Amino acid sequence: MKLIIQIPCFNEAETLAIALDALPKHVAGFDEVEWLIIDDGSTDDTINVAKMNGVDHIIKHTANKGLAKAFMTGLDACLTLNADVIINTDADNQYCADDIPLLVAPILEHRAEMVIGERPISAIQHFSPIKKCLQKIGSWVVRVASKTDVPDAPSGFRAMSRATAQKLMVFNDYTYTLETIIQAGQKNITITSVPVRVNDDLRPSRLVKSITSYIKRSIVTIIRIFVIYRPFRFFGTIGAVLFFAGFLLGIRFLFKFLTGDGNGYVQSLILASVLMGMGFQTILIAFVTDLLSANRKLLEDLRFKVAQLNVDSINKDNHN
Repeated sequence: MKLIIQIPCFNEAETLAIALDALPKHVAGFDEVEWLIIDDGSTDDTINVAKMNGVDHIIKHTANKGLAKAFMTGLDACLTLNADVIINTDADNQYCADDIPLLVAPILEHRAEMVIGERPISAIQHFSPIKKCLQKIGSWVVRVASKTDVPDAPSGFRAMSRATAQKLMVFNDYTYTLETIIQAGQKNITITSVPVRVNDDLRPSRLVKSITSYIKRSIVTIIRIFVIYRPFRFFGTIGAVLFFAGFLLGIRFLFKFLTGDGNGYVQSLILASVLMGMGFQTILIAFVTDLLSANRKLLEDLRFKVAQLNVDSINKDNHN
C-alpha cells in the first residue's frame, strides 16, 4: 500500500519547510509514504525548499493556473505513481499533520472512500465572523447539492482512495473543495468527516484577498455549483417562480375583468403574459440543461474507464 501526500504550492518558500517538517514518512497501514509538490508557477525558491526537505516528487506548472488546476495535476501525478491513497494538504501548515492517521483510518477500514478533515471553525481565532458565516453557508450548499453530511466542505485537508481520485474532474478554476464533494455525492462515493486540529496562522490566505473578493467568489462558486450539478432544480425553480407570479397577476386581472373593472388593469395582463412566457421558457431551459448534465455524467464515466485502461496498460508493461 502506497500513500502519497500532495501539496499544491504557489510562492510558498517561507512556510513550506515548516509544513514538510511536520509530515510523516511512515504511516500505519502503508508500506510506502511519499511526498509530492505541485509548483503552480512559483517565482520564489519553493522548488529548492522542496528539494532540500526531502520531497520525493515535484510537478511544475510553467505559469500560475490556480489552486483547482494544481489539485487536479497532483491527483493525475499520484495516480501515475500508483498511489493507493492520496492526501491533500496545504503548504502554509494550516492543518495538523499529526492527524493524518485519523484521516486515512476510514479508508483503511473500508468505511469511506473520501475523508474530509473537519476543522473547529468556531474556535479558529484568525477567521473573521464573515468568513465563518460564509464557510457555514458554503457547507450547507454542498450538503444540499451533494446529499452528503459534510460539516466543513471548504476544508482542503482530505484523503481519498485511488478509485475516487480517478473519478474526480474539477471544472471550477477557483477552488476544488466544494465541487469534489458534490461529485462524490453524485457518484455514490462514500464520504465521511473526521475532526482535525489546526495550527497557528503563518500567513494570510491566498484565496481570501479581501472580504469583498471572498464574498463575490463564494457567491459565484455557489451559483455555478447549482447550475452545473443541479441544473433542473436551479432553472426549474426560477421558471416556476416567474410562471406562478405571472399566473397570479393573470388571475387578478381576470377577477377585475369579471367584476367590470378590467380596463384599468391592462398593464397587469401584459406583465402577466411576459412573466408566464419567461417562466415557461426558463422551465424549458431546465429540461435542456438536465439533458446536458446527463451527457456530462456519461463523459465522466467514459473518462474514468479510459483512465483505468491506461493504468492497467502501464502496469502490464511494467510487469513485462
